[in-house]
Amino acid sequence: MKVILFGATGWVGGDIATELVKRGHEVVGVARSAAKVPAGVEAVAGSVHDPDFLHRVTEGADAIAVAIPARPVDGKSLLDAVPSLLEVADERGLRLGIVGGAGGLDVKPGGPRLVDDPDFPEAYKPEALSSLAALEALRESTTSADWFFLSPSAEFGSHTPGEATGVYRVGDDELLTDANGRSFISGADYAKAFVDELETPTHHRQRFTVGY
Repeated sequence: MKVILFGATGWVGGDIATELVKRGHEVVGVARSAAKVPAGVEAVAGSVHDPDFLHRVTEGADAIAVAIPARPVDGKSLLDAVPSLLEVADERGLRLGIVGGAGGLDVKPGGPRLVDDPDFPEAYKPEALSSLAALEALRESTTSADWFFLSPSAEFGSHTPGEATGVYRVGDDELLTDANGRSFISGADYAKAFVDELETPTHHRQRFTVGY
C-alpha cells in the first residue's frame, strides 16, 4: 500500500510509520518539520488543514492515516480536518484511519465514559473531548468514506511506551482491562493493530479499541 501519514513525527505516528515500513509499505510522512520524519519514510512538509495540499498529497495513495493531536494546535483541531479528510477519502476511495483517544470509551456497559470519571486528569480532558468531537463528526458524516477510529487503552503515551509483545485484544466501545484490572497498550502493539486494520479491514465506519 501507499499510505499518507499525518503526524509522522509524533510518538504514535512514529510507531505507525515504523510498522508500515517494516511490512514493506510505501509511506509518505507529512509533518510541519519534514526533517524529523522516521527513516524509510518519504518526508513531505504540509498540513492536514490545507484542503488543496490534502488533495495533492493523496493522489495515487491507498490509505490515509491520521496521528495528530485532537486538541487545537495553532488554532486548528482534528475536528476541523474531518470534513476534508472524509471528502478526499470518499472521492478517491481511500481507507481513512484515525488515532483516537481512550477518554470516550465506556468504563463498563452503558457507561460512564472514562473522561467522566472523577479521577480523570483535568489536563487530559481537552484532548479527550476534542477526540470525541471528531468521532461524532465521523459518525454523522453522510459520505461513503470507509473510516476507522482506533482508541487505545487508558495507559498509553510517550510517558508509558511499553514494549512490543506482538499480541493485543480487540474491543468495541468499552475500555479493555487485563486480569489485574490494568488498561494498557504499548505504542508498538497499538501500531501493529492500526496497520493490521489497514491491511485487513474488519471495522468499517466505526470506533474500536485495543489493549492487553
